[in-house]
Amino acid sequence: MKFSPKLEEHRLRKGAYGSCPGAPYGVFELQGPCGERLLIVADDGRDSSWEHVSVSTKRRIPNWQEMCFVKDLFWAPEVCVVQFHPPASRYVNNYSVVLHLWRCTKQEFPMPPDVLVGFKELGTLA
Repeated sequence: MKFSPKLEEHRLRKGAYGSCPGAPYGVFELQGPCGERLLIVADDGRDSSWEHVSVSTKRRIPNWQEMCFVKDLFWAPEVCVVQFHPPASRYVNNYSVVLHLWRCTKQEFPMPPDVLVGFKELGTLA
């Protein structure tokens, strides 16, 4: 997980969510690709073995384009991160307009074969 210098410009440094530049966690606020301000809480996972980013807007759940934008802010293009749909008994929803991205740092995350999603050679159809 990376906290690039460009991303560091958007780190909240004061108040309840403030953190020092270069810290392995932090809250960032920046303009997203769809015109919404994104509030991003990030942790590099050194204490839990799970890199984690939560993404929210003030009005709605972040969309796919916004989540891809945030994924690219924190991880390299070939890194797999996931959104979980946990068992009902483990569900937590403290804030209704937040989505999360996760990456386990201890092992590669298993992925299904590409063909189970679609045919890569067809490209984007719609």
